[in-house]
Amino acid sequence: MMLTDKRIGVLMGGISAEREVSLKSGNAIYNALKGLGYNVVAIDVGHDICNALKKEGVEIAFLALHGGYGENGSMQGMLEILGIPYTGSDVLSSALAMDKEASKKVFLYHKVPVPPFVIVRSSNLKSRISNLEINFGMPWVVKPATEGSSVGVSIVKDKKEFKQALDKAYSYGSRVIVERFIKGKEIHIGVLNNKVLGGVEVRPSLEFYNYEAKYTPGLTEYILPPEINSRIYKKAKDTALSAHIALGCKGATRVDLRIDKKGKPYVLEVNTIPGMTETSLLPKIARLAGFDFSALIEEILRGVIDES
Repeated sequence: MMLTDKRIGVLMGGISAEREVSLKSGNAIYNALKGLGYNVVAIDVGHDICNALKKEGVEIAFLALHGGYGENGSMQGMLEILGIPYTGSDVLSSALAMDKEASKKVFLYHKVPVPPFVIVRSSNLKSRISNLEINFGMPWVVKPATEGSSVGVSIVKDKKEFKQALDKAYSYGSRVIVERFIKGKEIHIGVLNNKVLGGVEVRPSLEFYNYEAKYTPGLTEYILPPEINSRIYKKAKDTALSAHIALGCKGATRVDLRIDKKGKPYVLEVNTIPGMTETSLLPKIARLAGFDFSALIEEILRGVIDES
């Protein structure tokens, strides 16, 4: 059976903090597949998702869900139970990538460099914050262990700002990552079917590449390819691919790195369902590698068939 004969459901929306971005990604993917002649339906994911998939006769799920249960392995597990193939990483890889504590520990085991960090659990804060042992200098990045799109993230330059940053991060969960802010360039590397597509350097006009900078056109400058020497760029690409492989990821991922002043790359996280909006990075990277948006979407979809 041809792929175009399959009923493809683009799963978008959901109930995470990244719902609006997911709807934009999903609609862009839906329009691309429709333009290519696929039998496609857009599904805004709610608690009746099982019924919706059955009612629409979905045979392949194209996941455009960001954050929450769409990206943490829950949706992938449900689709496996229903016997519906899906795009992207499997249950375990998705769960590992979404949980920054778990992924950092996997990276350390595989000798993939990450910034120095500590995990702070809300239960530990019954004692004074000043008792926390953080053995690296400021600035610190304070972020929830299980959110994406820089939701709940703060840069702390002064101990007076720490409590507020923790409270903000704790509003998204009981575990918070405090890591050293790596001064230097921010590079994002695109990986497709275990091959590096290329990278982009992001230069936000705001303090850092936060939610607003990511999704407001004009607030961030994108340099393609990154303005770094070829040796450092190769090292960044190799490090990104190592991170993708260490977590066992499949399909398309975007690996976020910081490159310090000495040219050493540090992995911040792996995004298993990268954004597909007008300002998203993976489509920009893919375009430079010779894939227009529709070709990128089709390549991600083909990956499902190659895996099955």
